[in-house]
Amino acid sequence: QVQLVESGGGLVQTGGSLRLSCATSQSIFDIYLMGWYRQAPEKQRELVATISKGGTTSYADSVTGRFTIFRNNAWDTIYLQMNSLQPENTDDYYCNSTCNYWGPGIQVTVSS
Repeated sequence: QVQLVESGGGLVQTGGSLRLSCATSQSIFDIYLMGWYRQAPEKQRELVATISKGGTTSYADSVTGRFTIFRNNAWDTIYLQMNSLQPENTDDYYCNSTCNYWGPGIQVTVSS
C-alpha cells in the first residue's frame, strides 16, 4: 500500500510562512501527478495546487502568487511553500498522489 505522510503544519501568525512536506512510498515510475488539497468542516475537499511529473504546476486562484508547489529530484517528497498566510488559509491540508492515494492530513492554523 502506498503511504503518504504530511508534515510541517502548525500555528503561524498572519503574514508568516509555512512549508508543508509530503513524503511518499510510491514508485517514481507510477507517479504522474501529485497535489495539495484543503478541507474545512462541513465543506468539500478543494484543490490548492498540483504538480505533474513534467513539472507543470497549477494553483487555486486564492493562493496564486503566495503558494508554491515543488518536488525533490527523486519524486519521493513534494512541498507546499505557503507565504503571506492569512486566517482564511486555516484548514486541514491533504496530500494526494495519482488521484487514488491520500495522506492523513495536517492542520494549518493562522492566527490574527
